[in-house]
Amino acid sequence: MELKRCAPVMILAVCAMASPLAAQSLEAWGSSDYWDVMIDPTLGDGCLIQSEFEDGSVVRIGFNRLDGGGYVTAFNTAWGDIEEGASYPVTFALDGQEYDADAVGIYLQDVPGADIAFDNPDFLLDIAAKQTMTLYTEEGEVMSIDLTGSYQALEAAIQCQDEMG
Repeated sequence: MELKRCAPVMILAVCAMASPLAAQSLEAWGSSDYWDVMIDPTLGDGCLIQSEFEDGSVVRIGFNRLDGGGYVTAFNTAWGDIEEGASYPVTFALDGQEYDADAVGIYLQDVPGADIAFDNPDFLLDIAAKQTMTLYTEEGEVMSIDLTGSYQALEAAIQCQDEMG
């Protein structure tokens, strides 16, 4: 099942305001299509793109300026059985091409999530160049998201990074 975004801009704004993650201390930088471009002060002012999907998943793709890497993080209130700090083997498929990774369980304002870190931030542009990202655990598919507009949004995040110095 492919998840569709909250399409109209007005609905997207309502989705973002209703999200328990919206209150986090991210700083707005701009937006691009379906994605918000933001700055995360907790990651050395690393820039990221974020979008919320119809299933309640909030996905972030960004740069960690503290370690020079990149990450994909997803949160969803329905993922209640995630243990913070635990490592989970996952597979994510980008337009059908599969990659194995370890996701770390995290919580943000009581919302469970999974963080997949990359030591090569250039890989994020590879992700954004695809159409669909699907995340699997050993129990099956966890989510599938449409990456429409993510490449342009990530280019804006790179511009944001340049501004951060």
